[in-house]
Amino acid sequence: MISIIIRAKNEMPWIKHTLRMLKLQNRQDFEVIAVDSGSTDGSYESLLDFKPEVLYRIEPEDYIPGKVLNEAIRHTRGDIIVFNNADCIPQDRSWLDNLVQPLETGNMALAAVFANQIARPNAHPLVRKDYERAFGDGSIHNTWRHFFSLASSAVRRDLILQYPFLENIQYSEDIEWSWRMRTNGYDIQYVRSARVEHSHNYNLAGLSKRFYGEGKAESVIYQDFYLQNPDQQKRDFSLLRSVMLPVFAETLRDTFYLIEQKEFLWLPIAPLNRFLQRYYAYRGRTGR
Repeated sequence: MISIIIRAKNEMPWIKHTLRMLKLQNRQDFEVIAVDSGSTDGSYESLLDFKPEVLYRIEPEDYIPGKVLNEAIRHTRGDIIVFNNADCIPQDRSWLDNLVQPLETGNMALAAVFANQIARPNAHPLVRKDYERAFGDGSIHNTWRHFFSLASSAVRRDLILQYPFLENIQYSEDIEWSWRMRTNGYDIQYVRSARVEHSHNYNLAGLSKRFYGEGKAESVIYQDFYLQNPDQQKRDFSLLRSVMLPVFAETLRDTFYLIEQKEFLWLPIAPLNRFLQRYYAYRGRTGR
């Protein structure tokens, strides 16, 4: 059996499409565990109508990602646990089958898989570009230190019980867990054929908050890595090398992309967008 965990908070109208696509999956040998953290827009009522095997609510102020996930996992019965956020819309009937197939081969070195996320039609051009680079054919994220997204993913139940999520970080709990699995000798696999629609358009304040939180989490996630790689720590904690130079490089890529896509109004926005991302990640990482 497969257990699908859905987290929701004010996910209308996306949640309706997600739940509809779950009903249309070729595979139906799954149970659904849903947790809602204080929705006020009808998301909880949509979950009630769907009739998952387990549905419960928590207060919004009690939402700590790792703690919520570990609690939901305790309600599962499946050997494979799928995480699919309420706003991650499967794009075809074979999403679930494609996603879990690598975990059903008996490869005990494989800890988790994650799906291909496609930006929504209303995604800002820079968001669309970032998703194409981060996911796509996987060739770009394979060159990064580490990449994983829990938003639409699957893990082995035996491992997630043995190695639960950290409950003392507010961001990047999925990166921490998957990095921990890698450092323990397990593999993480990208499944390009498992496609979901998922993206967020952040305003500048939201962008700053998110990247500060992710930077703060990085200081916890990679602390052992930094001890073994002091030169990399110097780069990551350098304003010039972790902010200014990457901002210049990414803005250059943005410029070519925006011109190609004829999104000329975004050309002056791109440098500020990239600076806020890198600068606030730097502040979070260095505790400034």
